[in-house]
Amino acid sequence: MKNTIIELAQNLIRRPSISPNDCGCQAEIAQRLEAVGFTLEWLPFGDTLNLWATHGSEDPCVVFAGHTDVVPVGDESQWQYPPFSAEIVDGTLYGRGAADMKGSLAALVIAAETFVKNNPNHKGKIALLITSDEEAAAKDGTVKVVETLMARQEAVHYAVVGEPSSGKVLGDVIKNGRRGSITANLYIEGIQGHVAYPHLAENPVHTALNFLTELTTYQWDNGNEFFPPTSLQIANIKAGTGSNNVIPGELYVQFNLRYCTEVTDEIIKNKVAEMLNKHALKHRIEWNLSGKPFLAGNGKLVKAAVQAVENVTKITPRLDTSGGTSDGRFIALMGAEVVEFGPLNATIHKVNECVSVDDLGKCGEVYYQILENLLNGE
Repeated sequence: MKNTIIELAQNLIRRPSISPNDCGCQAEIAQRLEAVGFTLEWLPFGDTLNLWATHGSEDPCVVFAGHTDVVPVGDESQWQYPPFSAEIVDGTLYGRGAADMKGSLAALVIAAETFVKNNPNHKGKIALLITSDEEAAAKDGTVKVVETLMARQEAVHYAVVGEPSSGKVLGDVIKNGRRGSITANLYIEGIQGHVAYPHLAENPVHTALNFLTELTTYQWDNGNEFFPPTSLQIANIKAGTGSNNVIPGELYVQFNLRYCTEVTDEIIKNKVAEMLNKHALKHRIEWNLSGKPFLAGNGKLVKAAVQAVENVTKITPRLDTSGGTSDGRFIALMGAEVVEFGPLNATIHKVNECVSVDDLGKCGEVYYQILENLLNGE
């Protein structure tokens, strides 16, 4: 599979699909899948193109998920090789999206294609969910496909997301879950005035200090076997007019929580409201939930993935839930077990993004063996 994977990865990288543009990536993938008997369904929403391709109709449904969009390249003069040229030098494939995630997407596609060729009457259903809206707003991509599938009661049991999960060597990490992410935009009301007449004003920075201390020192939980404790960070804080003689009339605080399965977004909202009321702060608050936490634990998919990685790389992967969010958070809403496995993440979103050619070949072998373990295993 290796040579075919690299050829497809190069073709995808050469298409400058800055999010949410697809630039023909999915059409090329669809053509390959249709040739081996996959049923194609196009699910465009807004400016986003989504592909749902399936082979087979029985349970369980195993989904390979990925995205064709990439982040901007920045200053092209800083790149050693043109970012959309897909150059291979000394066994390394260079280009925007090489690691995140056109390389692993090519491996997912070729693994599924090869498995179907070798097992035309396989058990279960194999599906590919591909979007062009993962790196930007993530509003019209995987989340909309999931809503569509759930509305028509189409089940997904297992999902492998090809995000670059590996740290130092291929196979050292499998993501078997992710923390939830929720952001608050908090506005605390005061009374603007002259700094020389504080009795005629109310400084919201001063009145909020005790609240902010409690907010930033509160212990939400102790984490669990799979997750570190929930953490809160203030991302932005702003007040004042820019003048040194004006007491501000409003304080803006933006904070984010990366939370584990020991709490919920509702528990977080209620506790913050309790703190604000305790400190008698006049305020308004706006919440944005980016994603709920999900966990595959040590389920059947995790065991199948660990076994596949061990067979191919001779490494026992560490199960990990750290890092940011991914589209896996949307698929998990369907009750599916979700894991993320892919190449090294050392160069993602960087100048000279690259991936090992050998690693991409091994990724394809891992994805193929996961299908073997789930659909042909005992």
